[in-house]
Amino acid sequence: MTITERVAQLRRARTPFVHATVVRAQQPASAHAGDEAILLSDGTIEGFVGGHCAQNSVRKAALGALQAGESVLLRVLPDGDVHYPEAPGACVVVNPCLSGGALEIFLAPQVPPPLIRVCGATPIADALAAMCSVLGYDAMRDDMRDDEADFAPATAVVIATHGGPEAQIIRAALDAGVGYVGLVASKVRGQALLDDLGLTDEQRRRVHTPVGLPIGAKTPAEIAVSILAEVIRGIRVDGLAADRAAAPAETRREDACHDHG
Repeated sequence: MTITERVAQLRRARTPFVHATVVRAQQPASAHAGDEAILLSDGTIEGFVGGHCAQNSVRKAALGALQAGESVLLRVLPDGDVHYPEAPGACVVVNPCLSGGALEIFLAPQVPPPLIRVCGATPIADALAAMCSVLGYDAMRDDMRDDEADFAPATAVVIATHGGPEAQIIRAALDAGVGYVGLVASKVRGQALLDDLGLTDEQRRRVHTPVGLPIGAKTPAEIAVSILAEVIRGIRVDGLAADRAAAPAETRREDACHDHG
């Protein structure tokens, strides 16, 4: 399987990874410009962007880039003066190999967009799915005919069924660890449903009903905007995990390298 094919496979599976490409190499480095590799969140390297001396530095910087969600230029330079142009903002590490050699490797993290599970076949559900596309989010529609629905990969689950198995959906989403569960319901009906479920305080914090930010929304489209605004706030402000695939170990960029220039 080529790197291009592997990239496509990982994207289809919503698996986070880092695409590493050698953009410059100075002999006696073992890699060459254009060499590529995939680095997974567990540190696995698929492909070749340098020998054993460079691998640990590449792995550490890649995990830091994946954690931060930001691309970085990694410069693996021998100890001493190297005639490479300055690259402000680059990540610079010393090549531990006595043989010397230098590499510049571009690390591009590929993180799946948020996945919103939309339950129901209502105008609000339709508007939610359409607006997810505008935001660049993935939307998965669920007509609730499948009793074995898997909520685990979802960033958020929004229940816009106006009745039906709402309690079962809430319980299944919470049991799957979903961080945001939104229920389209009146305050009275939503509270009664949650009281019947007997949720813990931690579970109750993950359920939002009435759902959405209080912007006075009336139409299905306006309600969808208010719901997605609340999801965005959860991701950007409150720490809601946009991607619930296995996260890499905590690796800060400053721990992996030092800025140069």
